[in-house]
Amino acid sequence: MTKAVFFDVDFTLIRPGPTFRGEGYRVFCERHGMTVDESAFDSAVESAASLLNGPDDSVAGAPYDAEIFVAYTRHIIERMGGRGASLDACAREIYAEWAACRHFELYDDVTAALGGLAGLGIRIGLISNSHRCLVSFQSHFELEGLISAVVSSSEHGFMKPHPSIFTAALQLVDCAASDAVMVGDSVRHDVDGALRAGMRAVLLHRAGDRHPHADELSSKGVPVIRSLAELPALVARANP
Repeated sequence: MTKAVFFDVDFTLIRPGPTFRGEGYRVFCERHGMTVDESAFDSAVESAASLLNGPDDSVAGAPYDAEIFVAYTRHIIERMGGRGASLDACAREIYAEWAACRHFELYDDVTAALGGLAGLGIRIGLISNSHRCLVSFQSHFELEGLISAVVSSSEHGFMKPHPSIFTAALQLVDCAASDAVMVGDSVRHDVDGALRAGMRAVLLHRAGDRHPHADELSSKGVPVIRSLAELPALVARANP
């Protein structure tokens, strides 16, 4: 029985607009007197991923620390060629702006999917590792009335996949872990974290290729979907 569905936010419900792509980073850096190669952005982001994930749970699931995200941003700038005394200030400005909803775009499948779940009587929540205000997020993207509870790691104190952030979200909707599902784009943060907390999980993999951990996820009973449009029917099939 599914009574509640929780969503990750970044890259699950929203994606960065131009401000947080290569061209946007170039503009940030120019304001701080640095010249960078915007074509190096994608490879820079890929190489910075380990700073958020960590080789183990040393970072993932740790207490929320803005310096982790500043270091991640600084690494991207450096890999794009940024150097100089203003490097740190630039990274901190980008980190601060990440909290602003105006820099992001809602995926096309979000509103209908959330509405479909609400129509099934499912309580909907958000669990995010960002420092964005999730109340403002709802109003900015016109999702008021669809979401019952929100928990951000910057306010809660711990980041996914720490079990306490999932427990806090479950308490807000008065739901047992076994009756709840977590939906997100990260195996480590969203899927593994939810499973450890006793919840079920769904991995959202928007890319066209087969997910590299598809077999492992299948063995754990974790569906992999390519669009949130698949979610209401998936939940409906699981409920009697």
